[in-house]
Amino acid sequence: PCLPDTAGEEDTEDQIVTGDETEPSTGPSGSEQPTLPRKPPSHHVHGIKRRKSTPKKLLSNKPQDFQIRVRVIEGRQLPGVNIKSVVKVTVAGQTKRTRIRKGNGPFFDEVTWMVVRFFLNAGFTFSHLSSPPSPLQVVDSRSLRTDSVIGEFRVTICHALLRKWLLLSDSEDFSAGAKGYVKVSLFVLGPGDEAPVKKEDIEGNLLRPTGVTLRGAHFCLKIYRAEDLPQMDDAIIDNVKQIFGFESNKKNLVDPFVEVSFAGRTLNQTPYFRDRVTHNDVIGTTHLRMSQISAPGGELEGKERPVPGVCTGLDDGLGFLPTFGPCYVNLYGSPREFTGFPDPYEELNMGKGEGVAFRGRLLMELETKLAPGQKLRLLPRGRLCVLQKHLRRRKYCLFAAFYSASMLQDVDAAIQFEVSIGNYGNKFDNTCLPLASATQYSGAVFDGCQYYYLPWGNVKPVVVLSSYWEDISHRTDMQNLLQRTADRLVSKALPLHLHGRAQANVGLFLCAPFSHTPICSQPLVDVSDKTASTHLDQNMYKFRSTNLHQIVQAALNLKHEDSDLQTVLDQAEDWLLRLKAMAEEPQNSLPDIVIWMLRGDKRVAYARVPAHEVLFSRTGANCCGKNCGKLQTIFLKYPQEEAMGPRIPAQVRVQLWFGLAVDEKEFNKYAEGKLSVFAETYENQVKLALVGNWGTTGLTYPKYSDVTGKIKLPKDSFRPSVGWTWAGDWFISPEKTLLYDTDAGHMSFVEEVFENQVRLPGGQWIHMADAYTDVNGEKVLPKEEIECPPGWKWEDVEWDTDLNRAVDERGWEYGIAIPPDRKPKAWVPAEKMYHTSRRRRWVRLRRRDLKQMEELEGEGWEYASLFGWKFHLNYCKTDTFRRRRWRRRMEPLERTGAAAVFALEGALVGTRADDKSDDGKSVSTLSFGVNRPTISCIFDCKYHLRCYIYQARDLIAMDKDSFSDPYAIVSFLHQSQKTVVVKNTLNPLWDQTLIFYEIEIFGDPQNVADIPPNIVVEIYDHDTYVSGADEFMGRCICKPSLERSPRLSWHPVARGNRKAGELLAAFELIQREKSADSDLPYPPPQREPNIYMVPQGIKPVLQRTAIEILAWGLRNLKSYQLASITSPSLQVECGGQMVQSCVIKNVRKNPNFDVCVLFMEVRLPKEALYCPPVIIKVIDNRQFGRKPVVGQCTIRSLEEFYCDPYREETDTPEEHLTPRDDVLIDIDDKEPLIPVQEEEFIDWWSKFYASTGEREKCGGYLEKGFDTLKVYETELENMEEFERLSDFCHTFKLYRGRTQDANEDPSVVGEFKGSFKMYSLPDDPRVPVPPRQFHQLPAKGSQECLIRIYIIRAFDLQPKDSNGKCDPYVKISVGKKSINDQDNYIPCTLEPVFGKMFELTCTLPLEKDLKVTLYDYDLLSKDEKIGETVIDLENRFLSKFGARCGLPQTYCISGPNQWRDQLRPSQLLHLFSLQRNCKAPIYKPDRVIFREQEYVLSEFEDGKPLNPHLGAPEERLALYALRKQGLVPEHVETRPLYSPLQPEIEQGKLQMWVDLFPKSLGLPGPPFNITPRRAKRFFLRCIIWNTKDVILDDLSITGEKMSDIYVKGWMIGHEENKQKTDVHYRSMGGEGNFNWRFVFPFDYLPAEQVCHIAKKEHFWSLDKTDNKVPPQLILQIWDNDKFSFDDYLGKLGHMDLNRMPAPAKTAEKCSLNLLDETLSSDRFVSLFEQKAVKGWWPCPVTLFPVSFPMQGKLEMTLEIVTEQEQEERPAGTGRDEPNMNPKLEDPKRPETSFLWFTSPYKTMKYILWRRFKWVFLIAVVVFILLLFIGIFIYAFPVRCRQGLEKHCQAPQTAIRTSPHAVAMLAFYLLISHHCPAVGTTPPIALAWARPCYLSHTSSFQSRGPCPGSYAAGTWPAIPISPLLAPMRLPQG
Repeated sequence: PCLPDTAGEEDTEDQIVTGDETEPSTGPSGSEQPTLPRKPPSHHVHGIKRRKSTPKKLLSNKPQDFQIRVRVIEGRQLPGVNIKSVVKVTVAGQTKRTRIRKGNGPFFDEVTWMVVRFFLNAGFTFSHLSSPPSPLQVVDSRSLRTDSVIGEFRVTICHALLRKWLLLSDSEDFSAGAKGYVKVSLFVLGPGDEAPVKKEDIEGNLLRPTGVTLRGAHFCLKIYRAEDLPQMDDAIIDNVKQIFGFESNKKNLVDPFVEVSFAGRTLNQTPYFRDRVTHNDVIGTTHLRMSQISAPGGELEGKERPVPGVCTGLDDGLGFLPTFGPCYVNLYGSPREFTGFPDPYEELNMGKGEGVAFRGRLLMELETKLAPGQKLRLLPRGRLCVLQKHLRRRKYCLFAAFYSASMLQDVDAAIQFEVSIGNYGNKFDNTCLPLASATQYSGAVFDGCQYYYLPWGNVKPVVVLSSYWEDISHRTDMQNLLQRTADRLVSKALPLHLHGRAQANVGLFLCAPFSHTPICSQPLVDVSDKTASTHLDQNMYKFRSTNLHQIVQAALNLKHEDSDLQTVLDQAEDWLLRLKAMAEEPQNSLPDIVIWMLRGDKRVAYARVPAHEVLFSRTGANCCGKNCGKLQTIFLKYPQEEAMGPRIPAQVRVQLWFGLAVDEKEFNKYAEGKLSVFAETYENQVKLALVGNWGTTGLTYPKYSDVTGKIKLPKDSFRPSVGWTWAGDWFISPEKTLLYDTDAGHMSFVEEVFENQVRLPGGQWIHMADAYTDVNGEKVLPKEEIECPPGWKWEDVEWDTDLNRAVDERGWEYGIAIPPDRKPKAWVPAEKMYHTSRRRRWVRLRRRDLKQMEELEGEGWEYASLFGWKFHLNYCKTDTFRRRRWRRRMEPLERTGAAAVFALEGALVGTRADDKSDDGKSVSTLSFGVNRPTISCIFDCKYHLRCYIYQARDLIAMDKDSFSDPYAIVSFLHQSQKTVVVKNTLNPLWDQTLIFYEIEIFGDPQNVADIPPNIVVEIYDHDTYVSGADEFMGRCICKPSLERSPRLSWHPVARGNRKAGELLAAFELIQREKSADSDLPYPPPQREPNIYMVPQGIKPVLQRTAIEILAWGLRNLKSYQLASITSPSLQVECGGQMVQSCVIKNVRKNPNFDVCVLFMEVRLPKEALYCPPVIIKVIDNRQFGRKPVVGQCTIRSLEEFYCDPYREETDTPEEHLTPRDDVLIDIDDKEPLIPVQEEEFIDWWSKFYASTGEREKCGGYLEKGFDTLKVYETELENMEEFERLSDFCHTFKLYRGRTQDANEDPSVVGEFKGSFKMYSLPDDPRVPVPPRQFHQLPAKGSQECLIRIYIIRAFDLQPKDSNGKCDPYVKISVGKKSINDQDNYIPCTLEPVFGKMFELTCTLPLEKDLKVTLYDYDLLSKDEKIGETVIDLENRFLSKFGARCGLPQTYCISGPNQWRDQLRPSQLLHLFSLQRNCKAPIYKPDRVIFREQEYVLSEFEDGKPLNPHLGAPEERLALYALRKQGLVPEHVETRPLYSPLQPEIEQGKLQMWVDLFPKSLGLPGPPFNITPRRAKRFFLRCIIWNTKDVILDDLSITGEKMSDIYVKGWMIGHEENKQKTDVHYRSMGGEGNFNWRFVFPFDYLPAEQVCHIAKKEHFWSLDKTDNKVPPQLILQIWDNDKFSFDDYLGKLGHMDLNRMPAPAKTAEKCSLNLLDETLSSDRFVSLFEQKAVKGWWPCPVTLFPVSFPMQGKLEMTLEIVTEQEQEERPAGTGRDEPNMNPKLEDPKRPETSFLWFTSPYKTMKYILWRRFKWVFLIAVVVFILLLFIGIFIYAFPVRCRQGLEKHCQAPQTAIRTSPHAVAMLAFYLLISHHCPAVGTTPPIALAWARPCYLSHTSSFQSRGPCPGSYAAGTWPAIPISPLLAPMRLPQG
């Protein structure tokens, strides 16, 4: 089938292209970038550094909110006239719109927010969000038609756009060109993210949609064949067919068809017939990634500075269109076996999750055509012949040896492992020959601690498979070569990143992978000469070769460069990403190797291994798979399990080798151990009750069978295979799992038995009938008769009573017998009279005797009551069935070696074909997988493992008291051990060594050292409750080290996809000789019996450390168990030590501790890396001695609290400020030197704008030398220069509660105010200890304070209303006091300017949290919270940086910067010297000396303008000295706003500051007036004098070009006040005369040079919306039409009154050059400065995308007047009264200017007469002539009649002599026929005239007299000759 046209639906990954490409791409290009080499989503040149790497942020699997923020800034060049545009953005199903804006260049500047919730996990990418791409449309709001969309741009959300220009296009017709531009910013914000900021760059920010220039492509997908599909139809239907006698057809139970989807379109290959009644079952799903099968060719990213010496060119010819195949693609999904029940893994068949089984393969081919596509059709037969070279199969061999299977759980049945590739090896698949694809069933054995393992011992099972696949070695060789290079680069870069190297060796060290790797020594495999190579192979070869060459060249150049470490690491990261991307092979037709674990017949867990990773290649070792023939550890997982959960199904250690059958001899290089095959059969016997002897009589199973008893396997049916020979005779080999029972896996076991006694109530105790029972009350042998089992020996000499339980002193526990079983249900340790039963436990320890176990073989029988029941080793009376296992070993011949294992396929079982099993099926059909090869491992050496588990930190809380009881389980191969339980902690310190004494690891010691088995450490929470099970807390996977005394390191602990803490541990694997203990290190010291500590050589070096704790107080404690916390105390733990504070008596009155400083001496590691955390617990001391933990906090690192105790303390905490004798509290009340009034634009906002760099808004503020302030882009608490205001004490959040699941965070229940000081103590106790660090503490009492909160403005707020805006107002609260400013809400804005100051009083520390909240005002519903910010006032009050009130730059006693603090600068400096224990300042006339620094007044004030508001010089000097001490300056801080609904996503920013004044210091200075500026009313007078050279747009009725000109004008934002002149009609030359005045009132802010507009957006709006726009005037020239729309002629648009082009003095000098923006600034004038301007301006016309020349000139006068001037010098609009200033006379228009239907005289005079006067004259002359002739003719017939009568009476000849008279008569008669003036009847006249006329012209015989007389209107009858009768004159 051929997919439909995909033009315009390119993949979203590359829809955004930079505007650096000036020419459109005309050649073929892919619609998506390849992942080859790719740093998502961009396509880079290899070998070139692109950007600095940033640490990757781990994604959580918790549901998180993400904000999609779209800011629409402005539009440009939108087509249309007087359009009203609105922008619509649709993202993730949510649509937002901007407000309506008018014009072709609308300015929006609106922010749209959308909140989307996602579950982030390892498989999440933002391509989920970006598919399909989100449209951004610009729509004309006035149009209701479907074509109202002006333009569209489809954007991908995974891209971040910062002030980008989007080129709009027609989504339905890309050839229509550009439709304008829109500037937007778009990005996605997650929790904790901040909005990025980027400067304006118009050229670099231009984006265009790819569809505008790319050609449409057609994907032609050819589906050839499918194979290896599983059975899909119901087996029940097939069974019904067999019942009714129909033939079964299991080989054809699939009716497949293919469905292809791309870009939202789907095509089906409809089958010709279907016999299905139910829904269609999905067989499998696969996909082709466009990024892997195509390449764009060339660079698509913006230009960046290349690394020196690196080639920056890239061949554009590398690009190619999407292509694929012909090649097979593999389908994966649910397991292949089919049942009639619903498939629980059906979603896997749809591609949702990783497929667990091979489901078939599909042969297909894809090619991309730029020509028109074709419809769905069948492929010709000839095409199939071309595919033969791609269908050739070769035989592959797969070898899998299982060395261990451990960490098994829930082993209620025998375990088996199945290995398959494709459908080869699947034991439930009947489409392939039966193969020995599964290991023998084995019973699991307990490892003695936690898990089970399979006891294979020194005989390891082997699986061998043969399969047939295509030879794609040319692809896999390149894939493995690139993968090895990437792995080598990682191995080199990782230690460089962790430990660093000298700068000189960095480049050389990193370039080693490319200097000695396969890339240099062995080139890529050339595919051009390969028969089965495809177009994609050739393109990929060219692509890879070119880019690899560039990487190698860049690496070689880097060796000779002097690059820093970070640059080299960034370069390495860039190379690594590209190598990994290139290593992906899209045409890999080899299926993955699937390993299944089967429990019984049920599939439990699986693992998929890519075939190329274990594939052998004869090309070279570098082309072989990285794990080919190597031992690897594989963790199996459950189906549909995304991450490793609390339970691991199994851990297997397996060796895999996969290669062509012709290379099977190469396997001998990888084979280890002694390979052998055991022929295996079970001898079965039964014992009948009557006979009593064992034998085959009555046996319903074969005498010799397999382990299941279903297949008959006599000994003589086995014969050795080719290349194999028998090695010995049959021997008995009992199943090893039978040697273990309840004590399985234990080296020591406690045997127990319960002694029972009964009595009647109040009677004597006697032995009951069943004197000895087990724990469940079942009867057992008396303890004297219990014998030690074989293989064990007694450790205790006698039985002992267990007293370590809840029993009395003799070991008895008591209960009441309850019917019907007469057994107590509960036991208590104290005896009561009503007790009727008691028991005590006897125990005896036994240990394993390994020597005795080796001798336990005997006859090898195993017994069971019935077949299928659990077998046991010892015979019981109830047993009726027994069996034993016989084996015979085969070994390969020496000439064949280990490769002979591949010849075993189908030859292990020599059963005759006619042998039938019980169910009638041939044995050869069911006997596959019965006899499997094994490897006999000879362990040359054993290993000894020591696990040094020191501590863990940051574990998750699992108990309700916010803590856990953690312990660790360490699993290594088939052994596991656990640590001790540490109670009530999240940071356990185990300090324990776990010793694994003897571990057998098969393999070469060097290979074991290179790839050691994994160590799995799992941490559990111990629960003491009977019903509760231990809860899983996390897991980490570690590698042991073969080095002696390994270094402790932190290992991450994970719980699923969530980080769950860290483990500090080391693992030492010691190789030892057999039976030699001397080579082992000494055992570590024991803390308790069998509890070993971490030895000193590995344990961190400890030192005496002092920890001083400043426990200042507790804040905001929440209630616990419905009761408030009233008497809390503090408990601090660290390093196994604990110290407790005093109890706060009443936390509501004073939440501070009476004794603030605590001291603790601990032994901590010298290295900070190993330091344990500090745990803070808050305990509430309640009645009756209850002390629950109500909150806890873990301080992970104490490194920041380390200090030098002997350092001279110069910075002490700020003392409590109280009035003292040496601190005078007064305010200088001297009169100011100058009046307070300043110029109108000198206010606080001038200072603010001058500080932010907006000088156009501050006027001449800076020129006057006034102060500026510091505007911080973040909150003051984030400033490192002020130590985050935590210099005195830090704030630690207290948490409570357990972690219910991965999506829940512990709740914050309070805060702890305090700090720490840590320093080392001398080891010698005689050396004096260092001095204490916390001293001179401030007073602990409460402090009354006055707070002034200055709220400046907010921006980037989240919209709350449907119009994309909100109505914000401020609410301030501290403690129980609050101020609600709801009445002064600001409507319809996202950037409100508040300009308000609020005053409150508070009591510290009770009311320390100042909360500033922004709400959205709603009229009908509840006001919605936008966001809030919380300020800790206590930290500001206690900080040594003077954060109470910022220091200004100058000391002013008046003016806009008047001093506002309570203390003068000299007083503050004196107080500062007292706090720092330094000398008081020394003042001199022009200088001050403080802290050995001299501050001269002239150094600070010389060169600055004189400020008339300055105070005394002494105070100014003190202020300059204070500003040099690093104190907080006068500032404005920008605080982020957060919402409780989205606690970590910023909802906007608020600019504000806080002043804090203790009332004990007196009244503060006057506050600042930060009220926003008010606009002033101005009037713009615009007098339109004349126009000239206006285009003539109309044609008059006489055909002349003319225009009826008028001018229309308005100011931007005041469209409702449009004004227009009268009409200058019939302008013939483009001139117009008006003398018309426009008067435009507007509100203007001179300081900011903007107009303030307040108006309602809609008629239903409640409030007016405030906007600030530039003062721009628009003037348009129009042609007036009465019966149609007026025509647009020209425009003088967007003329900024602050910067308008200077006019020309005359019309001749007026040209378009006046509007050139590139001209010097002298050519532009400000109307506000000049007040009035008069002249000529050009009027161009621009209809995008075509620009016309100048369309006219306009003469006018512009004048700006104030409101007062308007009253003093009034002027009316138009020429209305008052017509003055100046007075406008009526325009002197030509007489031709008039309206035609209102002036008929002028119409005749100036239109008709001028145009048609000669026509009129000629018409009059002709008319007169005709009239004269008519009159003449009218009078002529009377005279003629008289003459004729005379002639008629005369002879005929006389008549002949008068021919003229006859002719005249005839003429008259003819005329009279048409002229109604002659009253004759035409027929009579003609009848009379004919003979007279004819008699004159011809001779004939008619004779007759002419009529003698006639009266008017009658003619007599005239006789006419018959010859003339037929003659008729024609009418007319």
